[in-house]
Amino acid sequence: MKNIVGKKSIGSWVQTERAAHEAWAALMGQAPQAARLMHLLAARVGNHNAVVISQKTLASLMGVSDRTIRTAVKVLQAGNWLEVRQIGDRGTVNAYVLNDRVVWSGARDGIRHSLFSAAVVISSTEQPDKDALGSQPALQRLPTLYPGEQQLPSGPGMPPPSQPSLDGMEPDIPSRQIDIESDH
Repeated sequence: MKNIVGKKSIGSWVQTERAAHEAWAALMGQAPQAARLMHLLAARVGNHNAVVISQKTLASLMGVSDRTIRTAVKVLQAGNWLEVRQIGDRGTVNAYVLNDRVVWSGARDGIRHSLFSAAVVISSTEQPDKDALGSQPALQRLPTLYPGEQQLPSGPGMPPPSQPSLDGMEPDIPSRQIDIESDH
């Protein structure tokens, strides 16, 4: 696992309207940290205009205190720049849903589903196992199938009530399909 804080999560384009840019310019004069935060969030939204990130990571990205982030979020909420959905009971990790009249990523017809899908930004510094990151055992992987290959379950199977498959009725076991052209 890598620290992905600075990495763009989904795509490279977000869209804004001219009126939103004028309002954003005014916000820069009134509340510069809030305007900075809005840009930071806009750069990380997913296809449904939301991003999940902790206040601590936001503060680290902006080089400010957690309190500055909380103040900036209040300004953005009051100005209808974004909506906040708390994750957990402490309120330090939130889903920030950006106002689709200001900035959007993807088609506008999916915006109404913003609360159900988000880009998630994590920092290795906030992980309880941060010292072990990169040295964990590999996760289980699905078998890889190349073009023309098919799954052939073998072995005794699990104990009853499970039983081996009947000929011609083998289950479709989960796998990854690999395109030889793009696998190189």
